[in-house]
Amino acid sequence: MNLPVRLDSAQRDRAAGTLVGLAAGDALGAGYEFGDPLPEAAPVGMIGGGPFGFAPAEWTDDTSMAVVVARALLPASCSNPARPETEDDAGALLPDDARLSAMVDGWRDWAQDAKDVGAQTRAVLGRAGRLVGTAGPSGEVTPAQAARTAAREHHEANGRSAGNGSLMRTAPLAVAFLHDEAAAWDAAMHVSELTHFESDAGEACALWTVAIRHAVLTGELDVRRGLPRLAKDRAALWASRIDAAEQSAPRDFTNNGWVVEAFQGAWSAIASITRGKADANASPGVEPGIAATAPDTTSLRRGIEAAVRGGRDTDTVAAIAGSLLGAAHGHSAIPSGWLNDLHGWPGLKANDLAELGLALATREGIKQES
Repeated sequence: MNLPVRLDSAQRDRAAGTLVGLAAGDALGAGYEFGDPLPEAAPVGMIGGGPFGFAPAEWTDDTSMAVVVARALLPASCSNPARPETEDDAGALLPDDARLSAMVDGWRDWAQDAKDVGAQTRAVLGRAGRLVGTAGPSGEVTPAQAARTAAREHHEANGRSAGNGSLMRTAPLAVAFLHDEAAAWDAAMHVSELTHFESDAGEACALWTVAIRHAVLTGELDVRRGLPRLAKDRAALWASRIDAAEQSAPRDFTNNGWVVEAFQGAWSAIASITRGKADANASPGVEPGIAATAPDTTSLRRGIEAAVRGGRDTDTVAAIAGSLLGAAHGHSAIPSGWLNDLHGWPGLKANDLAELGLALATREGIKQES
């Protein structure tokens, strides 16, 4: 069950495109962050700038946090590579404490010098840092345990914790768990709860992760695929949210710092383009399992651009959309200009993200240059 799936050339292309698509959306949206929605025909580009002064074509915290997740999931990052996951009492495969702690440590290291860290994520990581190594019921508190405690305490203190910061970084889990949909779902939930306690955040991550996994394997866009894994009332709620996204434009979800509207804004952008509608307001929606006809550069580019034009948290919504579009259309569909220019922490470029995605999918590790 832990063995990698055998991928054909198209699936490998889509696995390679997942993280690059995320980064492309992230960098495209960086220069427009917190701005108003843009007109349908307004040009958008990797202009950089924005409130945090990113360079042109530089990705932001969305991709940087995803890189940490991806690296923690690589075989070489685990003290016991032969057993990269552990089983919980229900038998579901989950990343072990060592990998989850590696993510928390990696985020804390990155956050020290990052240009931008989401407010909720920064607060939780700061609190977690003070808890690591203190005495717990089973010995010293690990970074993962500390993060979960800090996330819960943040929620209890503020009454909410469903920001979009865990959804933006969930894509690597889909590629790492191509072998098992249930494992991908559970891993997404567990990684989300390291910083985001509220159920909306975990469920959004799990639904999007399952959709990305399905897109890599089949080339289909089906964000409803994970709904049967939810309790009936939650499944009905998310189904209504997805329906609303398909009947609206990305600009209708400007409260997109909230994970639900970030999810809806990203899916609205994808739905409008997948149906071939230039005007997102006219989108009739996407039926489950619709083929993305990968690779399709035009659809991928237009979908990500539509997410940016939705306004407000543009880099995050476009990164979320880009991860699913990259998974459906593949690395070969990403515009060459984007591939040439993309870069970001920790000194990586687009080809590095493509290699990282393939390493997760095949579990072969990263090739080291001599």
